[in-house]
This record gives sequence, structure tokens and C-alpha cells, in this order.
Amino acid sequence: MIFTFAAFCYMLSLVLCASLIFFAIWHRERLRNIERICSLLRKLVLPEFAIHSVFCIMFLCAQEWMTVGLNAPLLFYNTWRYFYSPTDTKELLYDPASVMNGDTLKFCQKEAWCKMCFFGLSFFYYLFWTQCIPPAVFLNPSTV
Repeated sequence: MIFTFAAFCYMLSLVLCASLIFFAIWHRERLRNIERICSLLRKLVLPEFAIHSVFCIMFLCAQEWMTVGLNAPLLFYNTWRYFYSPTDTKELLYDPASVMNGDTLKFCQKEAWCKMCFFGLSFFYYLFWTQCIPPAVFLNPSTV
């Protein structure tokens, strides 16, 4: 039994979505040392954006248009977020003083909750479609 490329994409996305849920929880978690959390966030933001971009490219190649349509808004938001950070500093740079600003902190917390909800729903969506896409079986085409 060999799986189709779409089934492979959903299975890989299921595993990678679990890592994105971890990233969303890590963004939301607050540590005592703000300099440490800012340096850790810098290391997590780019992989989060890259993994989500890989999702969209995989589903585009697999011609899963509904899934691409569901993931495209977050892809566009991540692209916008990469170039326009809420802290008025260089892209992907978290300044401890600006992160502790009340408005910026509320914005980042709302963003983390929204992303965590999106990735949680996506996880179950990918799980559902992993079970629904039939595997490709090499049989006689007339018996399929």
C-alpha cells in the first residue's frame, strides 16, 4: 500500500503542526528573565514562519486547494509580521524594553492565543484528512 502525495502532506503537516503548537505555547509563556525570553523568541520565530510556508508549498503541490485557502491568510500575516514588527525595531528583533510595553504585550499575547487556536484546529483538520484520503493501491485500474 503506497500513500498519495496528498496523504503524505497531511501526515507530515500533522507532525509539524504539533511543533507549531509548541511554538505558540512558547511564545505565550512568560519567563522571569525578559532578556532570555527575547533571545529565545528570536530563535523560534523564523522556524515557525518557515514551517508554515512549507505547509502551504506542500499543499499547493498536492493541489489541496481548500487547505491552501485555509492556510494562506496566516502565511500572508506571517509575511507581513516578518517585515513589520509591532516593536518598531528591525524585523525579528525583540527588544526587552519595547516588549514589556503594555500595548505591545497585549498584542503579542492575543497573537499567540490566535495562532495556538489556529494550529490546534489545523491539527485536527489534518488528522481528519489523513484518515479520509485513501492510499494509492497499485491494482488494475478497472478494479478500482
